[in-house]
Amino acid sequence: MQSITVAANDEAAGAKWLKHYSSAQSILVVGDGDFSFSLSLATAFGSGDNLVATSLDTYADLGIKYGNALSNVSELERMGATVMHGVDVTQMDPPRDLLLRLFDRIVFNLPHAGFNGREDNKVMISLHQELVRGFFRWARGRIWPDGEIHVTHKTKHPYWIWDIEKLASDSSLALIDKVPFDKKDYPGYNQKRGDGWRCDQDFPIEDCCTFKFGVQQKSATIDFSSFFYTGL
Repeated sequence: MQSITVAANDEAAGAKWLKHYSSAQSILVVGDGDFSFSLSLATAFGSGDNLVATSLDTYADLGIKYGNALSNVSELERMGATVMHGVDVTQMDPPRDLLLRLFDRIVFNLPHAGFNGREDNKVMISLHQELVRGFFRWARGRIWPDGEIHVTHKTKHPYWIWDIEKLASDSSLALIDKVPFDKKDYPGYNQKRGDGWRCDQDFPIEDCCTFKFGVQQKSATIDFSSFFYTGL
């Protein structure tokens, strides 16, 4: 398990790191279920000042669906994090607070469109893809030029059929890195099903990777004809 470390180039500023994330980065976490991933980051950093944590659920729904969500929210707010409810980042009209900000990192762990059929059902796969496609379309415009969008996703069948990299490319996002995801790197994180009567239960995630995407840079086109001597 990776412990919290201080990066050499940030040591003077006292920035703390947890895996890919730094207390010096502005971080947006979307679809966080019971907010345990966001709380893991804030706890590691000793502060939530640069953290915005959101979920699709309303505040009232959180108390019904998850045993620890409300206490996690209270702790995040105590640590200075911004917590927002009922946020659907596939829509183009999110809360004004998000429209006015850019982030160094936007994180979406284990996106899922709900349990309305078998995971290998073509209709379900299409619904999952639309969710992720909408997220990429929105998130692309919410990061700094050198910012990154992170999606943690299962890589075994049938999840690889979602073709995360192609969905990102459709929004002019390029794959920067792909690294195995280990839940133990984020103490206190508890992934939740988030839907149905088992919404507060976890599920296996041993076969996951974090995909890191950045905005594709347009290559400059040079007219080499201007470099040739055409004679007198």
